[in-house]
Amino acid sequence: METGGRTLGIGVIGCGHWGPNHVRVFCELDRSRVVACADIKRSRLDSVRRRFPRVHTTTDYRELLADDEIDAVVIATPTRTHAAITREALEAGKHVLAEKPLCTTREEARELVVLAEETGLVLMVGHVFLFNNGIIRLRESIVRGELGRIHYLDAVRTNLGPVRGDVNALYDLGTHDISIFNYLVGAAPVEVSACGSCISQKTIEDVCFATLKYPGGTLGHIHVSWLNPQKVRTLTVVGQRKMAHWDDVDPTDTLRLYDKGLDEPPYYDSFGEFQCLLRSADVRLPAIRHTEPLLIQAEAFVDWVLTGKPRGPNAHDGLVIAGVLEAAMLSMRSGGVMCPVNVGTAILGKEASAAAETLECDRLVGRGGGVPRSPVATTPSQGGSPDSGATGELDGGTTDGSKTAGISRPPHRR
Repeated sequence: METGGRTLGIGVIGCGHWGPNHVRVFCELDRSRVVACADIKRSRLDSVRRRFPRVHTTTDYRELLADDEIDAVVIATPTRTHAAITREALEAGKHVLAEKPLCTTREEARELVVLAEETGLVLMVGHVFLFNNGIIRLRESIVRGELGRIHYLDAVRTNLGPVRGDVNALYDLGTHDISIFNYLVGAAPVEVSACGSCISQKTIEDVCFATLKYPGGTLGHIHVSWLNPQKVRTLTVVGQRKMAHWDDVDPTDTLRLYDKGLDEPPYYDSFGEFQCLLRSADVRLPAIRHTEPLLIQAEAFVDWVLTGKPRGPNAHDGLVIAGVLEAAMLSMRSGGVMCPVNVGTAILGKEASAAAETLECDRLVGRGGGVPRSPVATTPSQGGSPDSGATGELDGGTTDGSKTAGISRPPHRR
């Protein structure tokens, strides 16, 4: 891929738990360089300087927004600050990679969707597990019909810490699993119910359970907690033909495909005969190439900015997730009742129809990974055309090699 010899100047806003990892991966890429990073705590900046002495540091993130050497910023600040800083960055003419969730309300998300489209800038959301090769391989199996109709998905994501003080466990951890569910099912949920318990803090749930209803009757269940003795990241998918189990903590058998299910004859006369209907055959372990999802995500973001071809979750995906989380919180405050997911009929309607047409198998290219355009967000945005990115080729390699692209930066909007 030709980019006119240009490299992308990156600024990282927020150097707490996750920000330094963004600094590291963008420093590792050939087509990007980290110009500066910002954080309100000088101790964090001192730590970054020791590891990356060439990176300028500041306690004022607006210095990054005013720096002409910086083409794009990564926002890795507390969740409740995402919307305001993302808005400022887009208005300053910067492309944005915002950590998940994009924001805390769907109204904030709607504003950012419109602003990204008006400016023609990239607004990518860091749903990093959509760049996990095990999840990508699982979706390939689903799209091929190997599992048949999906009956339900069950995700568990627990650990002892880190405890957040700004959002609850569903916003912090459950966002990962909602994005994975949407990606695998190829749609957004229509209803959600949730409950949680505040243990370490008075108003922030440390453990949450959520049930999501998808079009066609598919169910999703999520259990998240940062107060658990075991680190668990698992996902079980039960289909009409086969079943699958993904374990992100297992270094060897990350994904298992089970030829198990329930075969239903026209009738049966006894319980013993019913037991024979349970099918249990082979277990297959697909070869999964382990690459760092955060690095692949960074490469996809750089590629998106340099080529203009969408390479990952965009602002529309962030809007969908915000709508799901908002409905879940309403349910949680209402005793766990089912609440409709409302992200705007105009946007969701277009995405749902487009998703049905674009749910094809996405192949990995280049050096081991990538993620297609998320199936819940397939409308054109951030300057892309309706067909851009439809092939799902997201790694840093070439697609057709026929175009030369530079860095797009519209005039500042004030």
